[in-house]
Amino acid sequence: MTSQRGIHRLLLQADAQDQASVWRGNDSSERCYYSFTIPSPVETSCPQLSGPELEGLKARLGVLEMLVSQLTGKNLQPPGGHQGGGDRAQAELQDALNRAVGEKSLLQGEIERLKREMKALQLRMEEMRRETDRLRNRPCPQMPAVPPSHPQRDRAPTRPFEDAAWQYQSPGFQELKAEVTEVPAPDSNQDNAGCGDLLSVGEPVTHRRADNIAGKYGVWMQDPEPVSPYGPKMVWRIDTVGTEVRQLFGYEDLEQLSKGFPSKVLLLPDPLESTGATLYRGSLYYQRRLSRTLIRYELAAEHVAARRELPHAGFHGQFPYSWGGYTDIDLAVDEKGLWAVYSTSKAKGAIVISLLDPLSLVVRRSWETNMRKSSVANSFVICGKMYTVASYSATDSTINFVYDTETSQGKAVSIPFKNKYRYNSMIDYSLAQRKLFAWDNFHIVSYDIRMGHKLASRRKRDI
Repeated sequence: MTSQRGIHRLLLQADAQDQASVWRGNDSSERCYYSFTIPSPVETSCPQLSGPELEGLKARLGVLEMLVSQLTGKNLQPPGGHQGGGDRAQAELQDALNRAVGEKSLLQGEIERLKREMKALQLRMEEMRRETDRLRNRPCPQMPAVPPSHPQRDRAPTRPFEDAAWQYQSPGFQELKAEVTEVPAPDSNQDNAGCGDLLSVGEPVTHRRADNIAGKYGVWMQDPEPVSPYGPKMVWRIDTVGTEVRQLFGYEDLEQLSKGFPSKVLLLPDPLESTGATLYRGSLYYQRRLSRTLIRYELAAEHVAARRELPHAGFHGQFPYSWGGYTDIDLAVDEKGLWAVYSTSKAKGAIVISLLDPLSLVVRRSWETNMRKSSVANSFVICGKMYTVASYSATDSTINFVYDTETSQGKAVSIPFKNKYRYNSMIDYSLAQRKLFAWDNFHIVSYDIRMGHKLASRRKRDI
């Protein structure tokens, strides 16, 4: 009653001034509320909030926002959860961020490398353009006049066959006896079309040094039977240091390899393992990383034409050469075809040689030797004979063993062989050049070879 009398008194005062207004109604709970407005008897207008009042209002609003944030944070936590869940989520996010940053750095490095290669290719194109202009403007050389031949003067004199034994002795019956001797082939290697025994290996000739650590080990090769669009002078190179070795660099010839100007770069679909790759009839043959799978990759079509496991072959460090490098499977090409040099558990680490079908990679025939693979530094195959090298690091080493697949017999030999840079990770016979190709501690080198042929010389004996 007291509150009602007070309200009534205020309304009477307001009515006296004819400026009061009142409203009465129920709220949502059906409770009666009175609301009214009365003008201030003193202030003609409401003053603006002063500085301290405004700052206080802002502070109260800030505290309210902080409380709301805390309450929202608590509601986001799972029921019964602990702070550890948030820590794990934060750690996972940080790992993802670190991976993204690492991938960005790798991509940036790859972009820089591609830019450098593109610049080198542009320089090479400019050099070729200048060379073309120079050759186009050069006059053709004049051929010297050939004097006419005189038929009587150019005719070789004809003389009867003369031999001291026939001239000074009676022409009685004589026997010609065949005697077989070894005659070395000429140093020019032009007479090596036939097969024979390896007699000697020349001094190493250096063609190029690798640019970075990826080229400490590698393989380089030429196709003895190239397929268009690649010609017989094309040289290929793979740097084999790394876990994802996929790049195959092609050079127009040996000179461009020495200058470091590739004309073709292919990206292999599967990563390559170690230095055992080879080229044959337009295809790259190599071992897939972390497996005994062999792959035939066609260069012209740029796709995998065949893949097959090499039965029971050791891989990824089971039966490597003595220098290591996951050299469990070593592929080779010679006059007889495509070969694989490896070992198996059944052979207990001894070298196994298999002749492969170059199209399907099926094993046609195999030979098991008595030479342990881990006891030799490397091997190569010439004319169906496998030769092994004793050391990869000794400057003056030897070729110490040969196995002939024709006779299924092996024997010890001693042919001097030099490791000029003291870490030879790849030695292969190049059928295209009839030389040995090698990769010795960042250096791409080659060796001339001499082969021995079985020739018959005649000796006469009187009867």
